[in-house]
Amino acid sequence: MNGTDALILAAGKGTRMPSPRPKVLQTLLGETMLTLVTATLAAMPRVRNVFTLVGNEADMVSAEAERAAQRLNISAACIRQERQLGTGHALMTAMPHLEGDGHVLVVNGDAPLLTEGVLNRFLDAAEGADVAFLSLVLDDAASYGRVVREQGKVKAIVEARDFDPALYGPLEEAHEVNTGIYLISLPAARRLLPLLSCDNKGGEYYITDLVSLGLAAGMDVRGIQAEGAGCEKTALLGVNTPAELAVAEDILKKRRNAELLASGVILHAEESVRVSPLSRVERGSELFGPCEICGDSVIQSGALILSHCILRDAVIEGSVTVREFCHIEKAEVRKGAIIGPYARLRPQALVDEDAHVGNFVELKKTHLGKGSKANHLTYLGDAEVGPGVNFGAGTITCNYDGKNKFRTVIGEGCFIGSNTAFVAPVSVGDGALVGAGSVIVEDVPAGKLALGRGRQVIKERKK
Repeated sequence: MNGTDALILAAGKGTRMPSPRPKVLQTLLGETMLTLVTATLAAMPRVRNVFTLVGNEADMVSAEAERAAQRLNISAACIRQERQLGTGHALMTAMPHLEGDGHVLVVNGDAPLLTEGVLNRFLDAAEGADVAFLSLVLDDAASYGRVVREQGKVKAIVEARDFDPALYGPLEEAHEVNTGIYLISLPAARRLLPLLSCDNKGGEYYITDLVSLGLAAGMDVRGIQAEGAGCEKTALLGVNTPAELAVAEDILKKRRNAELLASGVILHAEESVRVSPLSRVERGSELFGPCEICGDSVIQSGALILSHCILRDAVIEGSVTVREFCHIEKAEVRKGAIIGPYARLRPQALVDEDAHVGNFVELKKTHLGKGSKANHLTYLGDAEVGPGVNFGAGTITCNYDGKNKFRTVIGEGCFIGSNTAFVAPVSVGDGALVGAGSVIVEDVPAGKLALGRGRQVIKERKK
């Protein structure tokens, strides 16, 4: 099906989700619902462009939509709905941005469990239709819009508050509901949208009314019942409350872990391993729960991540060991390196091959050279460290003077004694030795010994 654009409805406030953030920005496994929905659409070759309709906290939601598009490398744009007057009004607002005579696939931004497979099956079944929607049969249909059929053919979708038993039969016997997922041809939308009315109990324009309007106009209107994997109620009907969010996150975690296990990733204490769907974990890597792999992290084959670690936007190469209780964010660790336990790698930290970062060591915007070792109680910030350097415990770079950040450069093969403080900007030449307890405020030439401490004095004790 050519010329299909996707429209994500993300303008609502979400009053049942008590949070200062819009509902679509609530997270599962570290990813917002909006990003997860966008990622599903981005994986579909038939989807040409992704549009996000924003309204409540529009700037905040737009910023997240743009971040998602950049991460997923797709063409995307936001459309602002100044007044939220219903789903039909949402489509009206979007229409000027939808060009050509193709189709628009409408989905909700609060359906993070929606899968590519479900949507592709829907598109297949809706091929050639003017208006199509995805439905679901529930034992308890609650307040969802009901699908009304006559001799198996769709007659209308009626909102629960507008359902008239005299016309449609008992409400409690109507079990087929609308999921809020539509495929609408753009020529049909242009013809039918001007006919929408807000003369209903909600005072809103409903996209569901396109069904009855399309039928009245003699169009091909189809109600397609969802079936197969990924068609559970939780997956298709959205997340509205904290309880539903918790259930959805648990489903997503189990689904993601099943994918990892099937691909050859080894998971220990699998029930406590949490991996973002946008992270890449390669076959032959090994994760011990509890741990959390978030964002655009990459865990290469042969990497070992032990328990109680949190990795966010981290790149971990093969044969790396990350020991217990480490935090790694926007940092890279190369082959053969050992991290932790209790280490922290902050943004722009780079640990080179076979280097060691030990317990209670923190790196920020620092390149630790090949085979270098900072095994305990050390802070290296804004530093360039050559290969084969050894840091004694308690070493720090004093990189901030209260206004500006400065760099420390330490050459190849240096030995840095315990409790050394480098007052940046400062450099240490290759092969130099810095005595323990030194405060280094001047450059140290290659191959020299630097001592920056007061002379020890011995005196008699007072009795």
